[in-house]
Amino acid sequence: MMSGMKEFIVFCIALCIAAGSYAATVVDDRALSDETDSKNWLAYGKTYSEKRFSTLDEIDLQSVKQLSLKWYLDLPKDNTLTSTPLAVDGTLFFTGSYSRVKAVDAKTGSVLWEYDPKVVEVAGKRLKNMWDTSRGLAFWKNRLLVATIDGRLLALDAKTGQLLWENITTDVNRALYITGVPKVFGGRVIIGNGGTEHTAVRGYVTAYDIETGNQLWRWFVVPGNPADGFENSAMEMAAKTWTGDWWKFGGGGTVWNGITYDPEFDQIIMGTGNGTPWNRRIRSPGGGDNLFLCSIVALDASTGSYKWHYQTVPGEAWDYNSNMDIILADLKLSDSSRKVLLHAPKNGFFYVIDRKDGKLISAEKIGKVTWASHIDLETGRPVENPEARYEGKGALVWPSTFGAHNWQAMSFNPITGLAYIPTVEMPAYFSDEGIDLKAWRTKEFRMRFGVNFEGDTPKDWGSAALLAWDPVKQEKAWSVENPPSWNSGTLTTAGNLVFQGHADGNFVAYDATNGDQVWSINLGLGISAPAVTYEVEGTQHVSILVGWGGGGLLFGSHAAQHGWPYRAHPRRLFTFVLNGKGQLPEFRPPVLVEPLDAPELEINEELAAAGSKVYTESCLWCHGTGAVSGGTAPDLRASRLSLDYDAFRTIVLDGNIPLGMPSFEDHSENEVRALYHYVRREARVIKE
Repeated sequence: MMSGMKEFIVFCIALCIAAGSYAATVVDDRALSDETDSKNWLAYGKTYSEKRFSTLDEIDLQSVKQLSLKWYLDLPKDNTLTSTPLAVDGTLFFTGSYSRVKAVDAKTGSVLWEYDPKVVEVAGKRLKNMWDTSRGLAFWKNRLLVATIDGRLLALDAKTGQLLWENITTDVNRALYITGVPKVFGGRVIIGNGGTEHTAVRGYVTAYDIETGNQLWRWFVVPGNPADGFENSAMEMAAKTWTGDWWKFGGGGTVWNGITYDPEFDQIIMGTGNGTPWNRRIRSPGGGDNLFLCSIVALDASTGSYKWHYQTVPGEAWDYNSNMDIILADLKLSDSSRKVLLHAPKNGFFYVIDRKDGKLISAEKIGKVTWASHIDLETGRPVENPEARYEGKGALVWPSTFGAHNWQAMSFNPITGLAYIPTVEMPAYFSDEGIDLKAWRTKEFRMRFGVNFEGDTPKDWGSAALLAWDPVKQEKAWSVENPPSWNSGTLTTAGNLVFQGHADGNFVAYDATNGDQVWSINLGLGISAPAVTYEVEGTQHVSILVGWGGGGLLFGSHAAQHGWPYRAHPRRLFTFVLNGKGQLPEFRPPVLVEPLDAPELEINEELAAAGSKVYTESCLWCHGTGAVSGGTAPDLRASRLSLDYDAFRTIVLDGNIPLGMPSFEDHSENEVRALYHYVRREARVIKE
């Protein structure tokens, strides 16, 4: 009898395993709040806290020397890869170019299914200001939540990739897009969008029901036209911090990244974006703080109602948005434990803020900062340097619009007590000289800032580092130099390690305590995506996507110096284990683009000067500053299509939609000719 029962139990277990349902992880509030379970990587930041910390320690300071390849997967359809893969019960899920989703067997590297939302076909004119970037997706129970670059929110069946529902979260006639990650909580999903540089946008976030896709609530970041009334008391309060007819310019404040769910206070904490336009003298000519731009805002997760805020840059004018990730932590401060958030936005300060009420606890500089001397802890406000305001003059300011820290996620290790931040040290020159502030207007699908923004970014314009920061002492613990200047986010583990991908193609592990490099491997291409770690059959794995991309590639010669031109190198997913037996593929060496000249063409300098402005508005977003591509799109100086005017004109006006090149049919003949002379002039300029 007992023997028969055992056989029956074994049979049932085998049946469950075959059906893929044995011990299946239920991804819900409990799982996403569990900091101790590191078998899976269930969310963008691993758990609700966004720490990117794993308790796995099979790979540690000693054993990491045996870390080697298990398998790799070629991704020939992809270009930009910035996604954080999710690992759920031995399956990896990630987004590639144009929001395509793949499910991959983490044990073998074989593709289980792929879903293509057909973004390029659906986007239409919105392709004009779209990259192919997607930073990831979310998982809730049996569903994947995916935000497409063209502004849709999708729910997919995690087992099959079948579309369950789809909702459009943006106006299809506006220059809005989504590069960020949906965040899930309590059966709901929230998403924002981007577009401040291309349209008169009023930022917002929207929450939807995961089962049905129905909208639950929407919260706007900045106030609209007072004549239309205010949606809530928060907008009425915010309107008092604006002047002039700000609503005609949209105001800005898009939430394109940096959304965290805080289960302990049942609140959404989000970082908001910069103003539309950047120049406050245009959007709010009488000054003012312009709430809730460049702020951390807490909303009631159930209703979307305002709870509290902290503004990092009142009256911002330098694109110092606060869209960087927000980490939840418990810190011992003055002999008591405080529930805090950790935030390192573009502006160069590291903030520790009380999550209960948004009160500032401390803030210190993490790099060179000249726009403000310090943060006044009594008022919570920055003490600005008056010379940083470019009102009718120019100003060289640190940090640049690149930020001291951009969207590449920092991590926090509760064992070392340190945050690990990819940082950049780079200035920017701001000026509104020659701009008619009263006549200035946004133009749909044209990149306009209200600030002069032309010319190349030299190779030596900036530097980068991995910074380990002590949020209690508010001081540097250690830092190591990174290649300039676009390196991946970080992963930290209980094995006392920090993993980071570099712009030169190296994937590196550091001692989390002192920053010593303990392991490195070259993966043949600049790395923009962060690594994740998880278990399969009791073995710790580390996976990372390798595909050079993201906004930093806009910085012309500075980005191009690494030699990763558009589609010249394969994109791949790599997975490592201790004593792995996989064989690395062959890598193509870096390639530096050589511009082509049309020596018979006499450059018209007047046309070229006008073409510089057209290029900034329509081409820079993908092809890079100074017509030097960092790798997001082809380098126009080296394109044979750019040698002949008729061929150049055809590609500008008609586009090449299947390859992601939009049609700029609204450009006049004079604009196209000016653009042609500008590109041909830049092809003759020797870039240093």
